[in-house]
Amino acid sequence: MAPFNKAVKVVPVIDEASAGPTKTYEGVADKTWIIGSVMNGGYALALILQACIQFQSKTNHVDPIHITAHFLRATLASPFKVRVRLLKRGESLTNLTAELLQNDTVKIMAHAIFGLNEPLPQDKLRLTLEPPSTYARRHPLYDHPSKATIKPMRSTWAFHTEVQWTREAEIEAKNRPDHPNRTNSKTVGGGGLEWGAWLMLTDKEERITNPSLMFFVDMFQNTPSLLPKSEKPGLGVSWFPTVTLAVEFKHKIPPPSSIHADRTVGIYSSGRFLNNPQGRHDVYVEVWTAPSNIGEGEPTENWRDNQYCLATATQMALTLPMEVNQRKGKPKANL
Repeated sequence: MAPFNKAVKVVPVIDEASAGPTKTYEGVADKTWIIGSVMNGGYALALILQACIQFQSKTNHVDPIHITAHFLRATLASPFKVRVRLLKRGESLTNLTAELLQNDTVKIMAHAIFGLNEPLPQDKLRLTLEPPSTYARRHPLYDHPSKATIKPMRSTWAFHTEVQWTREAEIEAKNRPDHPNRTNSKTVGGGGLEWGAWLMLTDKEERITNPSLMFFVDMFQNTPSLLPKSEKPGLGVSWFPTVTLAVEFKHKIPPPSSIHADRTVGIYSSGRFLNNPQGRHDVYVEVWTAPSNIGEGEPTENWRDNQYCLATATQMALTLPMEVNQRKGKPKANL
């Protein structure tokens, strides 16, 4: 079992596709980071991002700014290649495309934008929305991680011993059938469901990295699982495969300190729609810094004012029976 930051290792290789603006990287998808028998989508995207980071490592644009991915086929715990191609290198941004392949079959297609995730010399206004502005988005979690209640993870997540998360009772309460958030014929807008938690990498040698943010944005309770039984009759054990995932890197990861944890983040998610076909649903996610690791430290006054949103993400996912996951996870012969 490999800790996350060791499980995203990729190395450059020379093959027939590595020429001009294209480079190829390879590695082995680690079986620790599967759900059922298929790789977690965020982990799979982290493999692509790691290759892109290496591709950009000797350029002036070393920070990921945005990445969009389309998941075409299930990614398995087996060897893979990532082919990265330069599309455009501009003054402030670089555009790349990347594909993750297994058995010469494209599993994921991605478009990444790199730059510098910091103020640039040409940024005269440097417009930001941060505390103490009353328009600034504030940390969305209620409990300080030192006081938060641990919540068990699903046993179908092979990585359930590698991570730990908590329960946000105040957010979960907003999903109750009797909560004021419920809508009726006179409601304007509203509706949907919310969720939040602190999430920590349990290995004390782990650190928050840009590739690990890909995993964090894919760690939440899906909309169908948050619904009461009365709203999902007949729904059994399910798999929620990602179809599309778009991530924006909002803030540079701060170094570990007395106000920023080294391996814990805050996660907030919301979903508003659940549609045909196949229980298709939307998810919006925010990943925030944490003031301490879970079970450590003490709350200080205004602790939220020192925290940053590291990334936001949107995705489209499906609701499928778990047996589909098991079937997809069986490797097929390379034809």
